[in-house]
Amino acid sequence: MNQGFLPICRKDMDDRGIAQFDFVYIIGDAYVDHPSFGHAIISRMLESRGYSVGIISQPDWKNEKSIAIYGEPRLAFLISAGNMDSMVNHYFVSKKHRPSDAYTPGGEINKRPDRATAVYGNLIRRTFKNTPIIIGGIEASLRRMAHYDYWSDSFKRSILLDSQADLLLYGMGERSIIEVADALNSGIAVNDITFIKGTVYKTKSNDGFYDEITLPTYETMKENKRAYAESFRIQYENTDPFTGKVMVEEYPNGIYVVQNPPQEPLTQEEMDEVYELPYMRTYHPSYEEKGGVPAINEIKFSLTSNRGCFGGCNFCALTFHQGRTIQTRSHESIIEEAKQVIADKEFKGYIHDVGGPTANFRHPSCEKQMKFGVCKNKQCLFPTPCKNMKVDHKDYLSLLRKLRQLPGVKKVFVRSGIRFDYLIEDKDDTFFKELVQHHISGQLKVAPEHISDAVLMRMGKPENKVYERFQKKYKQLNEKLGLKQFLVPYLMSSHPGSTLKEAIELAEYLRDLGYMPEQVQDFYPTPSTMSTVMYYTEIDPRDMKPVYVCKNPHEKAMQRALIQYRNPKNYDLVKEALLKAGREDLIGFDKKCLIRPRNQAGLVSVGKENGKDDYKKKSNQNYSFQKNKSSKAAKPKKTIRNVHKKK
Repeated sequence: MNQGFLPICRKDMDDRGIAQFDFVYIIGDAYVDHPSFGHAIISRMLESRGYSVGIISQPDWKNEKSIAIYGEPRLAFLISAGNMDSMVNHYFVSKKHRPSDAYTPGGEINKRPDRATAVYGNLIRRTFKNTPIIIGGIEASLRRMAHYDYWSDSFKRSILLDSQADLLLYGMGERSIIEVADALNSGIAVNDITFIKGTVYKTKSNDGFYDEITLPTYETMKENKRAYAESFRIQYENTDPFTGKVMVEEYPNGIYVVQNPPQEPLTQEEMDEVYELPYMRTYHPSYEEKGGVPAINEIKFSLTSNRGCFGGCNFCALTFHQGRTIQTRSHESIIEEAKQVIADKEFKGYIHDVGGPTANFRHPSCEKQMKFGVCKNKQCLFPTPCKNMKVDHKDYLSLLRKLRQLPGVKKVFVRSGIRFDYLIEDKDDTFFKELVQHHISGQLKVAPEHISDAVLMRMGKPENKVYERFQKKYKQLNEKLGLKQFLVPYLMSSHPGSTLKEAIELAEYLRDLGYMPEQVQDFYPTPSTMSTVMYYTEIDPRDMKPVYVCKNPHEKAMQRALIQYRNPKNYDLVKEALLKAGREDLIGFDKKCLIRPRNQAGLVSVGKENGKDDYKKKSNQNYSFQKNKSSKAAKPKKTIRNVHKKK
């Protein structure tokens, strides 16, 4: 029976008559008891097995007493930096501070430290010298071995060492945390827990390993970027629970960091159990006076359908964290959760999302995968779809139809990523048609990321012709259904492999499409992605060949500006980029030009008047001028954005 939220203060502990918690859980986020938050799942899993858990949310890391409010736990301290890496949470790719934190009450910033996992671990260790410390969550998971850190531009040790923790749980962790808890509860010392899948431990003995892979040493990788690229490739090939090997990384002073193979995927019954635990499904009421926790707004009326992703984008960390094997919940489990959502007094009839990392993945990519594991050296969709891949949307479509029919539901949206390259391979158009007809609201967001095949190859994405096929089909379906809905493509600038040439190629594509994106994502080198390793080493780990990397902030600004070349604020950067790339042909009055000439006084040339240039002051409007046919300046074209607003 649900007793409400877990204890968050000493009074809650005393009110429940708990003399000593089994686990004290330090979290960098506000306490939100919802299955979209990792700390909620881990704490409820432990509670379901009879273990008591006390939550300390966003402790004052400058005050050692803040993590000692409950005293020493019986079994261990648990640490998670939160649902995001703390550095990504704090900083834009420009390394400037973000103005708000969606995972903190009221969106307040500076409520958790940079590198929160390591800071919390050291804070605990100063007070509790011998109590086991176990770290997990996305920050620990992606920094479990030696890695490049973008924010300090340095090569860092495993976070297991920097945090002074005893054990690290990587991946989603539900099964691992129970196995670790049971081992500790049986009296096994934390230093002897070396046998659980999905964990990383440290040791001073290099004996006792079986069939292990010895990675390059930390010192070797620190001095030799090529060695790090080779190490990462090996790690990437061992992310599968069926084929993954033990991997050993040596550090100075005879310390070894050892990664056990990943945990096997949860069965559907196990997934259902995780999501049917007695969550309160919202933030702790103590945050109400600050306006609550903003992050709840994105997930309160959404449903998680699956985990894992076999898409294999190189800039994404999912392969390292959740793995490539798809895990799903049953229809019954999802529908029961939907009924809870519908019963919420704030529900307005709209289910915001039904999905996961990739919405339209509802089964493993092929039958062989469940017996032999995913392929080490092949991707399911890249560079072309594998002949063994099973393309079938029937199960997902059936689920969406059931949800649409629930009393009180007006609309069921799909807002998780749709893999268009997977969808377009489905010879049955039924799902695509119903997606367009019932599950989007005016626009569908997809992620082609770029249009240059040279860049797409580095991204691990399909060639641009695949997106064009999808785009054409989407348009046809909308016309057939009498709908006027748009595609909104996510685009990325400055990804490894992108020079000014490829950035201009993308700008020309957008010009021909008549579309200027309102937002552009500059490539963000986050820990443990293939693309981040390319960024740091300037080597593609897949073939160990050199790759061009844009690291100069000014060139990055030019590449980003080219995607939004119609924005007057970007004029100087766009012009500089075109001149530097030798593309003066794109500065002029032809319809193929990106920008118009401008004189020294800061005026934009709009044509000729009696054989002389006629100029007009720059406006704040988007400027894409027609060729001048009279002495008057042509009016600027309506932007796509404004046309949409009028419609």
